[in-house]
Amino acid sequence: MLDADEEIREIKKEIIESRGLIIRTNNLVNSLGADIKSIAKRQAGYERRLNWNGGVFLVTVAALSFVGLKLASDARIREIESEMSTLREQVGELETELADETRRAEERARAEASAARFYDLIRQQKRQEVVEQYAEITPENLSRAEASFFRDTYDRFRLDLSIAAYQTGLELIRNGRYAEAAEKLQESIRLRDEAGHIPSVKYQLARTLRQLGRQGEAIVYARQVIEQQIDRDLQDDATWLLAVCAEELGDIDTAREALNTLIRRWPRSSLARDARPKLRDLTRRAIRGE
Repeated sequence: MLDADEEIREIKKEIIESRGLIIRTNNLVNSLGADIKSIAKRQAGYERRLNWNGGVFLVTVAALSFVGLKLASDARIREIESEMSTLREQVGELETELADETRRAEERARAEASAARFYDLIRQQKRQEVVEQYAEITPENLSRAEASFFRDTYDRFRLDLSIAAYQTGLELIRNGRYAEAAEKLQESIRLRDEAGHIPSVKYQLARTLRQLGRQGEAIVYARQVIEQQIDRDLQDDATWLLAVCAEELGDIDTAREALNTLIRRWPRSSLARDARPKLRDLTRRAIRGE
C-alpha cells in the first residue's frame, strides 16, 4: 500500500514537473514566437528600407545616368553642330572658289577669243582697226605678255597713223586744201601727241589755221611750239608766225613782244634780220596809235 502511494506521489510529482515543464516550454515558445514576430517585423522594416533605398539608389543612378547622357549628348550635338558649321563654311568657300574659277575660266576664254581676233588685225597690218579697237581689248583678262605686246603694237600703229596723217596734211597744204589739211594735222596730234614729229605738226597746223583766217587758234599752237624742247629749230619760226598772226589780229603789243623774243633768243636766225625792221615799224605804229 505504501508503495502504491509512493508511486502515486511520484507520478503526481512527475505530472506536476511535466506541467511546469510544459508551462515553461509554452512560455519559451511564446517568447520565441514573440521574438520571431519582432525579428520578422524588423526584417520587414529592413526589407522596406532596403527596397526604398534601392529604389532611391536606382532613381539616383538613373537620374545621374540621364544627366550624364544629356551632357554627353549635348556635347556631341555641339561638336556635330560645330563640325557642320565648319563644313558649311568650307562648302561656301569651295562654292565661292568654284564660282570664281568658273568666272576666271570664262573670262580667260573670252579674252583668248578677243586676243585672237585682235592679233589677226595686227597680223593683217590693219592699223586703224587696231587703234580703234584697242580700248575694247584692254579690259580683257590678258596675260602680261599679251597685254605688253598689244600695248607696244598699239603705240607703234598710233605713231604710224600719226605720221601718215601728218604727211597727208602736208600734201593737202601743197594742194591748197587747208580745211582738210587742218583736220588731218589735228588727227595726227590726237593719235600721238607726245611723238617727236608733233612740234612740226603743230607748226604746220598753226600755218594752216592762219591761212583759214583762224589766227587766234594759230597763236595757241605757235606758243606750244615755242615752249616745247623736242625740236628747237622750229622755235624761231613759230615765234615769227606768232608775231605775224598777232599783227593780223591787231594785237601790236603781242606782235612786238614776239619779235623782241625772236631777236633776243635767236639773233643769228635769218628771221631775226626780218624781225628788226618789222619791230621798228610796229613800234612806230604803236606810237602813232594805229
